[in-house]
Amino acid sequence: MLREGQIVLFEFPNADQRRGKLRPALIIKPCPGQYGDWLICMISSQLHQQLPGIDEVLTNASSDFSQTGLKLSSVIRITRLAVVKGDIIKGSIGSISSDRHKLICTRLSEWLSA
Repeated sequence: MLREGQIVLFEFPNADQRRGKLRPALIIKPCPGQYGDWLICMISSQLHQQLPGIDEVLTNASSDFSQTGLKLSSVIRITRLAVVKGDIIKGSIGSISSDRHKLICTRLSEWLSA
């Protein structure tokens, strides 16, 4: 069962629509409606890709890192979004804290309203 704040595996497409690779993604929120779609964002271990003030970095020193299932320090790329059907998500590896999830939703909202 998918839920907000969960870290899942998903074949995230490249921006140029070429096939992507299996990578972690964060479940942001279920989309309204009857279709079972979810808003997700990409997670990458390429910390240099972080957009300061928008993206969120998780390091092994983060209080919720052990529950994420991530192997390396990673950046939650809030501006790399996708809407996907829940049944094409490959599986869950962990989750972030509810406080971190709220922070990410706030940053996403602020970015979209700027």
